[in-house]
Amino acid sequence: MERKSGVLMHISSLFGDYSCGSFGESAKYFIDFLSRAGFSYWQVLPFCMVDECNSPYKSYSTFAGNPYFIDPEKLAEKGLLTQEELASHRQQTPYSCEFVRLYHTRLQLLMTASQRVSKADSLKIESFIRSDAYLEKFCEFMTYKAANDEKPWYEWKNLIIDEKILFMWKFIQYEFFTQWDEIKKYANAKGIGIIGDIPIYVSHDSCDVWSNKQLFCMDEKYSLTQVAGVPPDYFSADGQLWGNPLYNWETMEKDGYAWWCDRISHALKLFDGVRIDHFRGLESYWAVPGDAKTAKQGKWVKGPGLALTQKLSEIAEDKLIIAEDLGDITEEVVKLVKDSGFPGMRVFQFAFLGDEKTPHLPHNYENNCVAYSGTHDNNTLLGYLWEMTPQTRAHMLEYCRFPGGSWDSSGCETVIKTLLSSAAGLTVFPIQDLLGYGSDTRLNIPGKADGNWQYRITREQLDSIDAGKYYALNRLYGRI
Repeated sequence: MERKSGVLMHISSLFGDYSCGSFGESAKYFIDFLSRAGFSYWQVLPFCMVDECNSPYKSYSTFAGNPYFIDPEKLAEKGLLTQEELASHRQQTPYSCEFVRLYHTRLQLLMTASQRVSKADSLKIESFIRSDAYLEKFCEFMTYKAANDEKPWYEWKNLIIDEKILFMWKFIQYEFFTQWDEIKKYANAKGIGIIGDIPIYVSHDSCDVWSNKQLFCMDEKYSLTQVAGVPPDYFSADGQLWGNPLYNWETMEKDGYAWWCDRISHALKLFDGVRIDHFRGLESYWAVPGDAKTAKQGKWVKGPGLALTQKLSEIAEDKLIIAEDLGDITEEVVKLVKDSGFPGMRVFQFAFLGDEKTPHLPHNYENNCVAYSGTHDNNTLLGYLWEMTPQTRAHMLEYCRFPGGSWDSSGCETVIKTLLSSAAGLTVFPIQDLLGYGSDTRLNIPGKADGNWQYRITREQLDSIDAGKYYALNRLYGRI
């Protein structure tokens, strides 16, 4: 891999005036910062709709876009919203995503905008949706959900189409993808690549399962016989019971894993590279009985392995695919990652858990890996330093050649320099770590239902980061 570096921040964490980050001018402002600071990549989280816990890892569709990311200002510029309507939707706080407010008001605003589209533009929207069978099916799915009081698809009784709601969803998807296309082109013109994220699993109540029932493990009543999760690990003593439907890999194999191939193709049109979440599940996955209370009751089952990864590699060609090879990693998983050719992940916060041979210690990094100070599931770097035992923290600081002084003010920068100087081909830092922020800005705590995914940055906070300093570090360690 060519030596590069990047910053991890989801779209929702961008600053702006409308309760959630969007594809507005703040996205371009952030791209300008990355360029000035010598970073080459912006890594984001899944672009799909969030679930009831505001997580983008359990969505109504893996192909469709999140309505909250549409910039209302751009709709006003098209004459689809008035300034008075914009004013009534301005946020109450700039520091967190206002998900409750968005849930109750954003679709109403987008419905208003959709009803003002000209006839010529409506034809353009219809043509756009017809060109993508997955988006077309998703718009139908969401229209049926509305007709059934938002109940899950396996409880639907009413299959009547409301044309206004159907067109609203077509309008939403058209605006989402056209607005994003503008942002991506701006980033690429500035020399910034975008890395997206693909959750390995989809939601039971999703268009993906509704329109491809044969591809998932369900009984004749569409109840899940087995669900996804992970065994007890670093994050949870009971494991994590995700509850997603598991794939019927035998059925998928018969058509050459067409659905997965379409999924990767779709993602690589949106991004310059993607991270496949929970990649180890392609080698073996943790299957939990559908009626289990915790993930402890699961067992390992063999996945499609190299047969699928070879297909994905062919589709990717020269684009980046990152294998999220974290968790309970076996020799078989290590071999699959190596055979796939995809770079695996190294996470600094896992480096000092006791095993000196761990691949997460920087001196064990190889070029074909992506090294993170932390992921969206980890504490912030400063929060991590605070929670370490004094003995482990002292060992870590010695390892990173800490020059002395107050570790809570300069310890994060010491770790960042260690990763930048490592052999890893790509190093990525959550935006909170560049800011040196504590655990109160953590994005997600796995297994915790409430209070996640809310962190947002302000323009003033972004401006407080010394872009020149990071440009000098990226140049010093050969990452420009």
